[in-house]
Amino acid sequence: MKRISFYTFGCRLNQSETASIQNSFEQGGYKVVDFAEPSDIVVINTCTVTEGGDADTRRLVNKVYRQNPLARIALVGCQAQIQREKLAALPGVRWIVGNGRKMDLLSVLNEAPEPDSARLVVPVIEREPFKSPVSSVDHGHTRANIKIQDGCDFFCSFCEIPYARGRARSRVFEDILIEAQALIAGGHKELILTGINVGTYSYQGKTILDVVHAMSSLPGLERLRISSIEPTTVSKEIFNYMKPGGKLCRYLHLPLQSGDDEILQGMKRKYTVAEFGRFIKQAVDQVPQIGIGTDVIVGFPGETDTHFERTVEALRELPIHYFHVFSYSPRAMAQSRLKKTMPPAVITRRSRILRELSSAKRRLFNESLLGTAQKVLFEQAKERGWQHGLTDNYVRVKIKGSRNLANQLLPVRLNCLDGPCVLGELI
Repeated sequence: MKRISFYTFGCRLNQSETASIQNSFEQGGYKVVDFAEPSDIVVINTCTVTEGGDADTRRLVNKVYRQNPLARIALVGCQAQIQREKLAALPGVRWIVGNGRKMDLLSVLNEAPEPDSARLVVPVIEREPFKSPVSSVDHGHTRANIKIQDGCDFFCSFCEIPYARGRARSRVFEDILIEAQALIAGGHKELILTGINVGTYSYQGKTILDVVHAMSSLPGLERLRISSIEPTTVSKEIFNYMKPGGKLCRYLHLPLQSGDDEILQGMKRKYTVAEFGRFIKQAVDQVPQIGIGTDVIVGFPGETDTHFERTVEALRELPIHYFHVFSYSPRAMAQSRLKKTMPPAVITRRSRILRELSSAKRRLFNESLLGTAQKVLFEQAKERGWQHGLTDNYVRVKIKGSRNLANQLLPVRLNCLDGPCVLGELI
């Protein structure tokens, strides 16, 4: 029995796909082992959103080769799609499989003798509705990601994901529900709807609202969460599913990217700061205690001190509770005229300012919930004597106790802050 291990870089969609690929190999007679253990084949699901992600892949491949030079390495996914020649030169790499065949990796590895050098399998990505033949039951995590959409048609000027993932396409509606039922049967109580541009889901007249409605009716599902979603693709009707008694989490992650309209225009984003703000404020008005996160890019070409100050002001004033802060990273297949001209020290300073503001706003949001009762879905214990979990509005909670509460959804009273976490007690 061949041993195979997996490592995933990047987004929730990659996590979902790795879980499905891993399950297909288990069904195909392979023994899946932990990534730290010796294995015959190592599969690395790559990301290419930033230069850092590209470098991480190269470092990991070199590390694997040093520690286990006999292992055959398969690089799959986004970086494999658009940097195939560079990756093929790395030591130990035997397969480069793009997104068009990634989900069929078991067949790719079995359909021909193992190559002596890198075999490139990077077909054109078809723009057709898709199914997933193997579920993404994730034995290593309490919550499971379920892929409902792939690709993007927006072509923001800083992003090459449309080139790596292809144009927008959606999963067959009935196939989503089949997998959701399999994930529930596999023990998952919370499912996360994920995709590249998940809000553009469209299949035979059905939208993401239809997906939410249908999945909210599935017996055994306790929670449904939407992963990062573009602000222009969210219908305000979504708030109705976040009301008390519903299964949809009171949570939205809406990428802002910049708090300045001129920079947003240069990024080819499809909204103004005012439009974004109106939607956020309506969410807060209609959904009590909703948790809202965002993404921000620092150092976009042409970003002046004034542009950055406007971003800081917008993030300070808007009811957003945390930010993921990214440094602008020039991408070869995005607009070549965008050059990285800002000094790294400026980007570092600005990033620090935003991360400090994010920490302060997260603390304020957590403080606003002290004394309230929240349902917490507990995870596998990672800290001796403490149990960790998440509320539906994305607050990390920890309680004292050695009893294993993993995968239980329990009411907790939030008592006091403990850094980015909140200390609580079971009710």
